[in-house]
Amino acid sequence: MKENHFETEAIRTQLERSQFLEHSSPLYLSSSFVFEDAEDMRASFTEEKIRNIYSRFTNPNTSEFVDKMCKLEGAESGYAFATGMSAVFSTFAALLNSGDHVVSCSSVFGSTHTLFTKYLPKWNITTSYFNVNEVDAIEALITPNTKILYAESPTNPAVDILDLEVLGEIAKKHNLLLVIDNCFATPYLQNPIQFGADIVIHSATKLIDGQGRVLGGVAVGRADLIREIYLFSRNTGPALSPFNAWVLSKSLETLAVRVDRHCENAVKVAEFLEGHDRVALVKYPFLKSHPQYHIAKQQMKQGGNIIAFEVKGGVEAGREFLNRIQTLSLSANLGDSRTIVTHPASTTHSKLSTEDRMETGITDGLVRISIGLEHPDDIINDLNQALN
Repeated sequence: MKENHFETEAIRTQLERSQFLEHSSPLYLSSSFVFEDAEDMRASFTEEKIRNIYSRFTNPNTSEFVDKMCKLEGAESGYAFATGMSAVFSTFAALLNSGDHVVSCSSVFGSTHTLFTKYLPKWNITTSYFNVNEVDAIEALITPNTKILYAESPTNPAVDILDLEVLGEIAKKHNLLLVIDNCFATPYLQNPIQFGADIVIHSATKLIDGQGRVLGGVAVGRADLIREIYLFSRNTGPALSPFNAWVLSKSLETLAVRVDRHCENAVKVAEFLEGHDRVALVKYPFLKSHPQYHIAKQQMKQGGNIIAFEVKGGVEAGREFLNRIQTLSLSANLGDSRTIVTHPASTTHSKLSTEDRMETGITDGLVRISIGLEHPDDIINDLNQALN
């Protein structure tokens, strides 16, 4: 039988119907599950039987969400987490040992940077950074202890693009695990496993939910690696709640149509900003002015919903711009149906030193916009009056 398209898999991957023959998967709000007898209980805990035992391990709703994500990303297996950062931390904690080394792009989410610089060193795990524009420098950073090559693409918040095929080739050459944060692109726009990624991570809180309702995270990839992540998480407890899993699985049913509209709006807003005389710089992957435009066109279906730009006039001009926003939201989240304007230097990346921020392209005046589903003219009108 011919494989179904993305949209069909996102809608039709669901639990087997119960005796009630429900059309839509029900909620399984149960912390635990019962056994038929002592032998059933024993066999279940030794994994001779694969079944639900306790919702910290698995739950029908989390299983449906993970199965969908695996199909959409082309992955063998996966595990769902309470948040995107618990997915990031658990992946590293499960796959790394004391003395291991990580090579990472310097342009990563602020909390991920803090994980690399403050917490992993407690367990003698070190990280070396390469600049997004200096992929050729990666191999010089690799040591005998290097185990993971890590990157986001597009990056948060500067919307830079890394060549995933090149990263995959480097990882394979040096026998490294390639871990990619695919949050900004979603599996609809980009599939890092096609380019050699071993693990793909998402903050499902963002575009996968799409309406700012619930927190969630997921890691998918090679079955042997996910097994280690599952065992770590089963014992440490960062599991996704059944209710949030149910919401996220439902959200995936509309991911394609939502992201299409997000991207359509984003192109219009990016073109408007690029032509505004109060804007010094605009970065959007599908603008020809983007430094990695050709790479983005090769590995992404569309440019996503995130735009980074800089207001002329520095910090004070940027502050005035934010204070004049009327319709759009000032928030640190992204991927919502509502357009969100964020100042990374004072919010999501405020814990970074000035030097670290500048190294990753986060200037004092940089503004990140997560384009929502409002009418594009209304988004543009609000930005225009704030800029003027």
